[in-house]
Amino acid sequence: MALSLQELFPDEDYRFHLTLRKVDPAEFFAHPDPERLRQRRHWLGETPGRYCAFLPPARPLLDEWEMLAAGWCPGRPALPRRDGDGGGRVAALSAQLAPDVLLLTRGVGGAFTLVAGAVCFPSSWSLEEKMGRGLEEIHVPVPGLNPGLGPTINQFLSRMRPGVGYGRANWGLAATPELNLHPALGRPRFDGPFDLEGTWLRIEDQLLTTLPASGGILFGIAIRVCPLAQVLEDPLVGAGFARALRSMPGELAAYKGLAAIRPALIAAATARRAA
Repeated sequence: MALSLQELFPDEDYRFHLTLRKVDPAEFFAHPDPERLRQRRHWLGETPGRYCAFLPPARPLLDEWEMLAAGWCPGRPALPRRDGDGGGRVAALSAQLAPDVLLLTRGVGGAFTLVAGAVCFPSSWSLEEKMGRGLEEIHVPVPGLNPGLGPTINQFLSRMRPGVGYGRANWGLAATPELNLHPALGRPRFDGPFDLEGTWLRIEDQLLTTLPASGGILFGIAIRVCPLAQVLEDPLVGAGFARALRSMPGELAAYKGLAAIRPALIAAATARRAA
């Protein structure tokens, strides 16, 4: 079950945390959204090299993902066969699944490296730039993440056992309700006067599970997009949202693109609570 908005915005200061709950991977993937599948197929067909990637070390992980997906999605047509090139297999499988997926190998000493994935709905980042990089290197651009949570993430991933999924959520804001925020598309950003009605809460519901034979990690990402004005109608959520913004480090607010509008966001949340 995905985190509720009140769980996402508790009455506490902002901090990096690895709050996880058990999630059934089959449940995470079992609900295809026809519109999202249509969009996935559009982006994979239009620019596959932008949204889908594969490196040779991912082959055993891809084999396992294909087998697991057949069980997660019984009766769904056109699941790919285990032949053809790796990139084509990743794209064909991803076209049947609503969430994005990343595959990470488990290396010597517990290091994790991104070796394959299909990400059609990125939150302003590029899959091409992350491929072949270790988890710590991937997280470098996020201010404070590696010092605050890096060791905990690696320790948890190293201890995960097959057959169990773990879920968490991450949030940001966007100036558009579009699912695909790839940097190459030039989507609207917060570079003008703040408009509450033109602001959306963007939630990443994330799944982590260990692949049984290879020991690699499957990382799923499902996007939720909600009008911020609607979110702030709940006074408890608004209070937690305002507190998170007030306490968020300045470098992180800038990274999330919120530095210029943070005062207006806090004022909007406060005004909704007082109304």
